[in-house]
Amino acid sequence: MSARRDAAAAFQFLSRFPVKDGGDFSPELLRRSVAYYPLVGAAIGLSVAAGAAAAVWLLPAWPAAVITLILWVGLTGGLHLDGWMDSADALLSYRSRERMLEIMKDSRVGAMGVLACVLLLLLKAALLAAFIGGSRYYELPLLLLPPVWSRWYMVRAMARFPLARGNEGLAASFAALPPRQERRAMLLAALLTLPAAAAPLVLGAGGGAWPQHLAAACLAPLTAAACGGFAARRISSRLGGLTGDVYGALNELLEAALLLLLVLLQHNLL
Repeated sequence: MSARRDAAAAFQFLSRFPVKDGGDFSPELLRRSVAYYPLVGAAIGLSVAAGAAAAVWLLPAWPAAVITLILWVGLTGGLHLDGWMDSADALLSYRSRERMLEIMKDSRVGAMGVLACVLLLLLKAALLAAFIGGSRYYELPLLLLPPVWSRWYMVRAMARFPLARGNEGLAASFAALPPRQERRAMLLAALLTLPAAAAPLVLGAGGGAWPQHLAAACLAPLTAAACGGFAARRISSRLGGLTGDVYGALNELLEAALLLLLVLLQHNLL
């Protein structure tokens, strides 16, 4: 029952899936639930892949991509986009550390946050249009990888970087995250990657589809770790640690980076 409650809490916290029995979001429950973040990512990725398949069957690539992106954002309630905008407002202000942390706490969105959000959504829509427009039916399961591995990196960032506000803010609920939680999240992410890698076999595609799928399965965690680590170190050096908004911003950044990886692999550029 504890594992079920922990997983339910992860779904309630990170998504808009109608899941019950998540508990009271106590700090202890939140710390336990992070091991299931990749599972939430897989549910989002599966829904996005199914939505993309239906949309591209009915519409040209660009309208299908925009509808798919709307579904993607809707499944998260814009939670991570909010962190992306708040982080952009703060980090692109080039103010002092204290002032940047104050900007993040402000519920209002500034010009840099809006600009960063618009550019990010445009990039994601363009990458989705390129990917689903050129995909065969057995390639769409690869859309599981960006939400799975971006959410795994959130757990890694919680475990490996200090908190910018100490015991203040939502991020404090994840303080002293045990290393085993990161390991559990990584194992779960790896297991959830297998269906995407095996899609050509399951869906009856030819052997020529294997290289792209195997490359994506192997490169996705490496890309998430490399890009996430670079961004988290840079942000932590400026803020003295990370915040809840930064965790969301890292998720958005890595989803875009992993979508770019899929497009590069699809077009044989890697």
